[in-house]
Amino acid sequence: MIYIYNDYGGTHTTSMAAAYHLKQLPQSERKLTTDEILNINYFNKLTKEQFGRLIYHGKDEEGNLVYTIGRKRDKLVVPALKEMALMLQEKFHFKEKIIFSNTSPTVPLTMSLGGFFSRGLKIDFIGVPLLVNGAKQCCDNIYRLVENTKHIAHTYNENVIILQNEMYKD
Repeated sequence: MIYIYNDYGGTHTTSMAAAYHLKQLPQSERKLTTDEILNINYFNKLTKEQFGRLIYHGKDEEGNLVYTIGRKRDKLVVPALKEMALMLQEKFHFKEKIIFSNTSPTVPLTMSLGGFFSRGLKIDFIGVPLLVNGAKQCCDNIYRLVENTKHIAHTYNENVIILQNEMYKD
């Protein structure tokens, strides 16, 4: 299987989701520490040139590949990727199941503001504390989102699954 966590920027909640998925973070709904958050691979580190690129995070304990992507405001990126995956599966008999899981619904306002200040305006002394605060607010939702994504991936028989995850909106 291939898991692709996606959201606007691809560097905050998606990186957290990939880290939970790969068991690089505590496997519980407890609040993360500031150090745990700041040490997540790619957290607040991607540049605007990396939007729209699949970022590989690793293989999970079952050998499944985990990626993230920042899609900006373009809601057509994931449906287009789904169509491409279906075409490749049909033409080349590619049988790998692909799961797109949207982490956007987990993003609290403080994280959005932190991302704007840190990534958009390059004002880290304002943005990073807001990002850390936002990550602490939403880490339990992201953990549950990842667990639900894995459950659906193992339960549904579709070759390509898109999860919008609206139930995680605050």
